[in-house]
Amino acid sequence: MKFVDEATIEVVAGKGGNGVASFRREKFIPMGGPDGGDGGRGGSILAVADRNINTLIDYRYARLHRAKNGENGRGSDQYGAGAADIVLRMPVGTVIYDAETNQQLFDLDHHGQQVTLAAGGNGGLGNLHFKSSTNRAPRQFTPGREGEQHHLRLELKVLADVGLLGMPNAGKSTLIAKVSNARPKIADYPFTTLHPNLGVVRTSTSHSFVIADIPGLIEGASEGAGLGHQFLRHLSRTRVLLHLLDVYSPDPDIDACAQAVRDAQAITRELERYSPELAAKPRWLILNKMDMVEDAAAIQRRICQELQWSGPVYGISALTGTGTPALMGAIQTWLDEQQQAEHAHDEDPRFVDDKTDPASPDAH
Repeated sequence: MKFVDEATIEVVAGKGGNGVASFRREKFIPMGGPDGGDGGRGGSILAVADRNINTLIDYRYARLHRAKNGENGRGSDQYGAGAADIVLRMPVGTVIYDAETNQQLFDLDHHGQQVTLAAGGNGGLGNLHFKSSTNRAPRQFTPGREGEQHHLRLELKVLADVGLLGMPNAGKSTLIAKVSNARPKIADYPFTTLHPNLGVVRTSTSHSFVIADIPGLIEGASEGAGLGHQFLRHLSRTRVLLHLLDVYSPDPDIDACAQAVRDAQAITRELERYSPELAAKPRWLILNKMDMVEDAAAIQRRICQELQWSGPVYGISALTGTGTPALMGAIQTWLDEQQQAEHAHDEDPRFVDDKTDPASPDAH
């Protein structure tokens, strides 16, 4: 299936049915009075997050979604039928914006979440509602209201715990294929990965996490070089970034360590240009192809020194799997500790809103 992470749609809710002015005209009932019913409600357009969908491709081709109008009211106290709602199923992680103002409207971040994209119009009132002691034969009625209409932009941000970051051919696809159930395309040329890939890393029978691989960045991505920044949004929900560096070069005239340092600095600059919040996320340095170099420890010390790196650093071989079990285990431990810290924070009474009445004696 083709991966599509952006789409623009138009949603048009149904108009409410009109109320009606009607009177009872039955034999032996000379003063029947008003019996005009209300109009039915117009259909609404709803969006539901569905974890079984992983792309917005359906909305790339079906751009207009229009609900039906409600029925008009009728005599004999008959109300018009309401129109059925239209439910649009979208991937978990879809963010919905107003296409005209670029304001974020909804964030579908969990399975089953339902939001109203366009509300159907209310039905009009029949003359039955206008009867009173001084107006026994009302001829007033109201028309149904128009339904809402919006031009929306859909943007998918995949949900993952860990994101892979690096230059093309740094080994990101090889790593995700080695440690998870993902099977991305792997080849010896740049930009093999053209869309994000998700994989589940199972570290034990009861522990696992989701890892995401996005197309590689190159220097100048903020100006549109390579594939640009269009996929960096998929890392915005991750908890930690793994920055892969290729420390081996088949050309003896190329200083692989110096090149790795330049690549790391270029990626950092692109992250800061795209989003300071994303650049501030926890980031681990992963030195790949360490099985191809002679003195791995010296290379690791040199790269960390030149980058002034003080965070976690791991040397691995994505191809053979050397070092990956320890890396995945460390990530799982870190994620578990983060989750426990967040849970403790939520349960700490110091962070619970104080609902005590300020005027009461216990408030001071």
